[in-house]
Amino acid sequence: MSRELLTAKPASKLRPDLAAIADMIPPGARVLDIGCGDGSLLEYLVRAKGVDGRGLELIQQNVNQCVARGLSVVQGDADADLNEYPSGIFDIVILSQTIQATEKPSYVLRELLRIGKRVIVSFPNFGHWKVRLSLLVNGRMPVTKTLGHSWHDTPNIHLCTITDFLTLAQETGAKIEKALTLDDGNQRTRVMHPNSWGPNIFAEGAIFLLAKQ
Repeated sequence: MSRELLTAKPASKLRPDLAAIADMIPPGARVLDIGCGDGSLLEYLVRAKGVDGRGLELIQQNVNQCVARGLSVVQGDADADLNEYPSGIFDIVILSQTIQATEKPSYVLRELLRIGKRVIVSFPNFGHWKVRLSLLVNGRMPVTKTLGHSWHDTPNIHLCTITDFLTLAQETGAKIEKALTLDDGNQRTRVMHPNSWGPNIFAEGAIFLLAKQ
């Protein structure tokens, strides 16, 4: 293994939203990062926090990047492959900026709660005031920092608001243990009270730490 892989990336080098997720994860935890991309978060967790980290990633090129970094990542689809994992096998399951790109969000969240003792989910908030205003004024699907694709090429097929996700969490039997807002293009996080009306309008996105009731 190279010297580079033995050196942990400083938390300051992570995107702020990923750093906030990392702060929720205890050292030594058994972690599955679904939709782990190039493995930036997973690598930090393995190197800096000593987690037993695994990844599931849809895009093969990203999987190759992760493996080249010495990470245990396999190619797979959250909509189809989560049923292969035994119940309760992970301490933490992460789904970062991915649930809106799944075909079956309700099924995926139920599976996450089944295989993980805790679940961390982050997503862009389609109820943000800039999105609402853009749709009202322009009459077209909005393009923003956090929703940076045109309607015809976006990977996001089930956009939701924070209120929508709270309803989904309730329907799937999830208990909210912690909630953060994401603002300034995911560059800033703040503690959120889930039942407050403000975040659904003013937050660009959210991070939730969930457990099964």
